[in-house]
Amino acid sequence: MSLSVPTTQEVTETIVAQLEAALSQTIPLLPKSFTRVLAKALGGVFVLIYKYAGFVFLQLFVAYATMRETTINGVVIRPLVEWGRLIGVGDPDDATRAELLIDVTVTDQTGDLAGGSHLLRSQTGVGYQTITTVPLDAATVQVTIRATSDQQGNGGEGVIGNLEPGDEVSFVNPLPNIVRVAVVDSQTVQAADAESEENYRRRVMERFQAKPQGGAYADYRVWATSVEGIIRAYPYTGQDPGEVDVFCEATEASSGSPDGIPTGAQLTAIYDAIQLDEAGTATRRPVGAAVNVYAITRTAFDVDVDGLDVSSATETEATVKSQLDAAVDEYLRGREPFIVGLSVLPRLDRITEAGVSGVVDAVLDATGAVATSVTVEKGGTPLIAYTLDDGEKAKLGVISYG
Repeated sequence: MSLSVPTTQEVTETIVAQLEAALSQTIPLLPKSFTRVLAKALGGVFVLIYKYAGFVFLQLFVAYATMRETTINGVVIRPLVEWGRLIGVGDPDDATRAELLIDVTVTDQTGDLAGGSHLLRSQTGVGYQTITTVPLDAATVQVTIRATSDQQGNGGEGVIGNLEPGDEVSFVNPLPNIVRVAVVDSQTVQAADAESEENYRRRVMERFQAKPQGGAYADYRVWATSVEGIIRAYPYTGQDPGEVDVFCEATEASSGSPDGIPTGAQLTAIYDAIQLDEAGTATRRPVGAAVNVYAITRTAFDVDVDGLDVSSATETEATVKSQLDAAVDEYLRGREPFIVGLSVLPRLDRITEAGVSGVVDAVLDATGAVATSVTVEKGGTPLIAYTLDDGEKAKLGVISYG
């Protein structure tokens, strides 16, 4: 049987019918009669209980549990996060703030630039603050700033705070002895957005479907991703007997690599995490298993969009191309190897011309632009389909427009 929520009117009519049957008389049709008003009030209460019970029922399943804060009997919880904590995934990854090194031109080499001085990137509306006090003792001084505010009210968290060398930020209030406009020299901390609900839900479902089993593939994934900054791990049986190869992917914020390539220190930390538990005891990998830890590889796929026509589009040609670049790159980066018994369906290890064309068509439909054909190439050779190999992930190479 299916659980359907009745409408308030249906419940009201049911109550009236039951009262008529119990009293053996017809209830007056007047809408303000006592019985009908009572039935309408009770109908609203029953529908509310129906919906609340249905909501609670959905929280029993990870696939449908809400990630929003919910207050039950005075306790504020996020059901999906509670499932994640219970199975050992932990909380979703928080957003981080960007930190940058800027060059400030000094007009009079005296005094200090105070910590907490405010700057603004006018193009994005992101505000920054200087972290420490810096003496103005040179023609140009380098100052570290941190993103602290944005127009969306997120406190400057996330990739919106990231800047490139050469970008300009301006002091909100003119300060003595310095030029108002400063130039970004480098980024010392790469900011990242908070983990999406979709990605977190997937991690929780993966942990439920691939519970630790004393040295199975699932264990190596759990051990590897326990290292801070590591978000994906792909374990395989090694080429030689007794060996296990583990390919790992890191966040851009932790590794500094837009392709998610872990640093040498992260790979070492992963190797250590596979060997020893949190107490430093060798309770993890099987005694006879030799572990090799590697970084993932990124294979570039070139995409050619022929016959692009933006004459009827609602966006400019530059905007349409920018959206196509981002959408195709996001689609390709979302592909990953499939490991039987570990990966969760649907399979994401196939790069197909039809799949890329679907992504392009979605952007074109949204903007009103049109194109005649889409071709995908790898290494200059057109392909219809390609299956990712051990530890291999994808990215967009060059997208061209004919």
